Amino acid sequence: MEYAWRMRMCADLLEFQLLPEAAAGIFKLKLSNARFCRVRHCPVCQWRRSLMWKARAYKILPQVVTDYPKYRWLFITLTVKNCQIQQLRETLHEMNKAFKRLSELKAWPAKGWIKSIEVTKGKDGISAHPHLHILAMVQPSYFSHGYISHAKWVALWQKCLRIDYQPILHISAIAKHQDPKRLIPEILKYQVKESDLIGDREWFLELTRQLHQSRAIAVGGILRHYMRELEEENQDLIGASEEIDEVDEGKLSFKWESKLQRFKIVSEIVSDTSDTIKAT
Repeated sequence: MEYAWRMRMCADLLEFQLLPEAAAGIFKLKLSNARFCRVRHCPVCQWRRSLMWKARAYKILPQVVTDYPKYRWLFITLTVKNCQIQQLRETLHEMNKAFKRLSELKAWPAKGWIKSIEVTKGKDGISAHPHLHILAMVQPSYFSHGYISHAKWVALWQKCLRIDYQPILHISAIAKHQDPKRLIPEILKYQVKESDLIGDREWFLELTRQLHQSRAIAVGGILRHYMRELEEENQDLIGASEEIDEVDEGKLSFKWESKLQRFKIVSEIVSDTSDTIKAT
C-alpha cells in the first residue's frame, strides 16, 4: 500500500525556475523541485532516471571517442529462456555471473563496456524475459585478428551460462563513420516497459519484489574510469544541470489534477508576464 500511495502522488507537484535565454524576452523552464516517489518501477521515475543516465552518457562518451579514436563499438544482446516471474531474481543473478565469466575469458574482446538489464513480459503474459544489453568497445584489430563469429558468441555465452541449450544472442558492429552515442537510448532506456507494468497487478507486484535493490546499470573495463557515475542513482531524480540557485527571474508551480488529467498552474511569480516562456 505504501508503494501504491507513493506512486499515486509521484510528480503531482512540479516547480520550475524561469531562466532567461540569449534571445531577449525569451525564458525557459528548468525543473528545480519535485515530489518523485522513487519507486523502482514507477513509469515517471523510470523515465526521469533514464533521462539522467542518457544525459551523463552523452556528455562523457565524446571524450572516450576522443581518447580512443580508432576503437570500434559492438552492440550485444544476451538472452536466456523465459523464466517464471518468481524466478526472475535468481535468473538475473545467474546471468550476471555468466556475464562475469564471459568478460574474464581470454577470447573476450571488449576493453570497456556498459551493461544494462531489461525485463519484458513473456508472450504468455505470465513469464518474464530478462536480457542484457551491452555496448562494448573493442580494439581496431578486432575485425582482422580475434574476430568472433556469431556462432562462436553463442557457444561462449552458452558455456558461461552453463546451460544445455543454445541461447539467442544478437550482435552488431557500429560502422566506423557512425557515432556510438546513437545506441545510448537503447542501452539506457527503461528497465521494464510501461505497458508491461499496468496489465497485471500480481505480475507487477512480483516484479517489484524480484528486482528490489538490484542494479540496472553496470560499467566495466576502461569505461569505468569515465562512466562510474552511471551506476550511482541520484535519489531526488533532479540532475545537477537542473539544480539551480534561488533565481530572481521567478518560478512556476504546476499541480496534477486527476479529474482534468492534466497539470494546472497553482502559483507563478514572473517579473514581466509579457515575456515569452519556453518549457524545456
